[in-house]
Amino acid sequence: MKIALACWVVNMDTARYLGDNPPAGEEMRLPPEGSAEWDEELTSRVIGHLAARMNALGSAVPTTDEHLTITVPLVLTESG
Repeated sequence: MKIALACWVVNMDTARYLGDNPPAGEEMRLPPEGSAEWDEELTSRVIGHLAARMNALGSAVPTTDEHLTITVPLVLTESG
């Protein structure tokens, strides 16, 4: 099974606005659109942890859309 991951960082003002914590007046003037940025270093760390925990079959592979993908074994369990 393949798992793709991309981590994005949103500035604190936008996160507060989207999280129903009303921003201060000066923060309301900041545009919420376009404030998220792809975080390559964070994505790499998180996919590395997932790969270790899920016994990935190889290293993470980049995709064309700023994701990293790992392939992990599909384990089927019998339900009783």
